[in-house]
Amino acid sequence: MEEIVQDNKQSKENISLQAKILRELVADFNQNDYIRSHFCDNLRSVSDFDKPYKFPEHFEVKTIDTGKFKMELLINRLLSKNKVILQLHGGGYVGTFKNRYRTFAGLYSEVSKGASVLSIDYRTAPEHPFPAALHDALYAFDYLLRQGYSEEDIIIAGDSAGGGLALCLCHYLSDRDRRLPAGLVLMSPWTDLTASGDSYLTNADIDPVFGKGRDSLIYDNPYIGSYNATNPYISPLYGDFTEFPPMLIQVGSHEMLLSDSTGLYDKAKSHGVKVKLSIYEGMFHVFQTGTTIIPESKKAWVEIGKFIELIG
Repeated sequence: MEEIVQDNKQSKENISLQAKILRELVADFNQNDYIRSHFCDNLRSVSDFDKPYKFPEHFEVKTIDTGKFKMELLINRLLSKNKVILQLHGGGYVGTFKNRYRTFAGLYSEVSKGASVLSIDYRTAPEHPFPAALHDALYAFDYLLRQGYSEEDIIIAGDSAGGGLALCLCHYLSDRDRRLPAGLVLMSPWTDLTASGDSYLTNADIDPVFGKGRDSLIYDNPYIGSYNATNPYISPLYGDFTEFPPMLIQVGSHEMLLSDSTGLYDKAKSHGVKVKLSIYEGMFHVFQTGTTIIPESKKAWVEIGKFIELIG
């Protein structure tokens, strides 16, 4: 397999009008204290998992109740591929599963040309601090193995905290000499919960999601509990990436969490991992939520499809 080491950062901002408008809307939303406080309450509210959602007719959906949390397996009836994507949602380890991750699941299946997608509504803090999310991700991974998939058939994908959790799961498996998944798709992964990277300062004034203050979850997160934030099962950046699978990292240049991605890229590459870092100029945290509405997001999803095809 060809080694993936490309860095796609552009030299100057050149983004679409749609992206600029969406970025401004995100900034206005997050800098309104009243709206932001109510949004945080909603983020921690009851999951959307049991709420109605209409998938396109060519998808079949199966719900699995583990007793501690629920999972949803999406199967593509039109396209068939013996691969499965384990989707770990974001939300700072306090945010619950939202319907937008069902949109993500459909896109993952489409761009991968037919892979099934297992999305999990893992337990979140403050009621369920570390290691609850890690244990739930491990359960989901083992569930897929019990269904007849091999590790080579599994790709783990996650955004923000979900991206960090994907890496934490791989550290956990590696430390126990277990086989790792075929690859990792990481959108703006939160890899350093100590918030010590350079971009937490340099991008503080331009990040439309986390900027303009220190009252966000990236500085005060109940998931860590009494543990040390440098624990690799919490902050995967501090772990050993030797023999990790190929990974695609996508991040926006305006993110305070930019250094979480660049630091991951540097460390993974130094440990011999095949890794591609794509820095999307002018983009914000998990800009892929723009799906096909903004060109940059659409390009990111196309890139994910190509990555999945490349790793087999």
